[in-house]
Amino acid sequence: MYRISKQFHFSAAHRLAWLPPDHPCHRLHGHNYVVEVVLEAEQLDRNGFVTDYGDLAPVKVWIDEALDHRNLNEALPQLGGQTTAEHIARVIYERFQPHFAQLAEV
Repeated sequence: MYRISKQFHFSAAHRLAWLPPDHPCHRLHGHNYVVEVVLEAEQLDRNGFVTDYGDLAPVKVWIDEALDHRNLNEALPQLGGQTTAEHIARVIYERFQPHFAQLAEV
């Protein structure tokens, strides 16, 4: 098994409104996020890659356009305010898994 990963960075705000009012994450606040995509393959392609890192450019473009410097509660309405890192990772995985069969983790 071969495994590679690539990291992408973005900054965004969100709030977790279901938490108690005295919890810091109940208030609107921001994070500097690191998204790591992990791809796996049983065999390398003819170029000796799991995938060409250049082929991951659409991930960066989408993160920059959809998430960077956004309020994630507004940018990801499908999460219904559940903008935890785990749910954000799921959205990214579901968005890109159809394009990258080797995508194993976000």
